[in-house]
Amino acid sequence: MAKLLYVTVNPKPVELSFGLQVGEHFLEEYKKANPFDEVEMFDVYKENVPLIDETVLGAWGKLAANVELTKEEAAVVGRMNEILEQFLAADKVVFVTPMWNLSYPPMLKAYLDNLVIAGRTFKYNEQGQPVGLVHNKKVLHIFASGGVYSDGPAKSLDYTNPFLQNILAFIGVTDYSLLRVEGMNAFSDKVDEIVTNSKQNAEQLAKTF
Repeated sequence: MAKLLYVTVNPKPVELSFGLQVGEHFLEEYKKANPFDEVEMFDVYKENVPLIDETVLGAWGKLAANVELTKEEAAVVGRMNEILEQFLAADKVVFVTPMWNLSYPPMLKAYLDNLVIAGRTFKYNEQGQPVGLVHNKKVLHIFASGGVYSDGPAKSLDYTNPFLQNILAFIGVTDYSLLRVEGMNAFSDKVDEIVTNSKQNAEQLAKTF
């Protein structure tokens, strides 16, 4: 039995998000193919996801100096550790994200900042090079965009998927798959076709992921 962590990064309801619709279809098919796997849900817009702010930076400085934390600092660091432990405990992670203004929602960065922790998920070796410490984990990114960024003149403007793939590789996660749901705004007359094709692709991924 494996554990899958399903992370959604969109404040919209499912019926208003093509990406979330495809994501839910993937999840339904995945459960059919893996009925004994454990699935945990994490909505970054509904969960408490600490931001790196003055409190967090102050707490990290105190931890490095072996100084006692305040109650506020201890609570925030504790919550960050909960988020990290949940991620580390998962065998597979699915991210469902949109593209916003050529980039990613700010809460995706906030969530990832809870995962990229020196000494826990990466370290520097004797040559000063970063080394990822997270292994044996599969990731699927279901990525929705109104335009087409997989190919063509706008390809270089996709900063969302490369960022997610690279930062996960930085901590050692290199088993990474991508399912694009794209072009719904650029080709509004083909929305149904695009979503249907994306769901079919999701079904195939669900059988092997």
